[in-house]
Amino acid sequence: MTLSLRFLMHSNEPRRSNATRPARAKQHPARRAPASDLPWELVSTSHQHTTRLGQAIGRVLRGGETIALYGPLGAGKTALVRGIAVGLNASPAAVTSPTFVVIHEYQGRLPLVHVDLYRIRSPRELESIGLIEYFSGQTVTAIEWADKGLVALPQDRIEIALYHRAARSRTIELNVTGPKSHEILALARRQYSKAAREHRAATEA
Repeated sequence: MTLSLRFLMHSNEPRRSNATRPARAKQHPARRAPASDLPWELVSTSHQHTTRLGQAIGRVLRGGETIALYGPLGAGKTALVRGIAVGLNASPAAVTSPTFVVIHEYQGRLPLVHVDLYRIRSPRELESIGLIEYFSGQTVTAIEWADKGLVALPQDRIEIALYHRAARSRTIELNVTGPKSHEILALARRQYSKAAREHRAATEA
């Protein structure tokens, strides 16, 4: 089974806590993507599906992107980062949640920094880990629990929120806050659609 893809027009889902949702009020209206394009919402029925989405994103990254991840424990944030690592030709086996060390670094065709802000309690703690030092050059930065570091995040970023839908399925909502991220996510969407068609063809053969 592949990921089920659809445009987000109306939602009947329960209202979610602001603690794990992207802070859209902070986005500059002029920098948001057209409503016809985003948000992009899909449903993942397994960690493998979530990883494939991450892989599609990783394949089109050019360097310097920030990916802000939101969602509760067990929603699939680390699985998504593992897929991004695959798409960047880094070892997926090395990708684990960096909750206790806060930051992990992986090397692929671009450097990937995996950040987990779950244990961050104050702006001073956020500053002490040196997060903003990664927001330059060719480094791709993927940040779990990004809501705890909004004040430090670049204005132009990809935002991905993952929510529990059922025991094994997740709703994944992707959005952007700037033109560079919009371009990258559009490329990722095409890459994902192509990979989904190839996966269907392989399973039906």
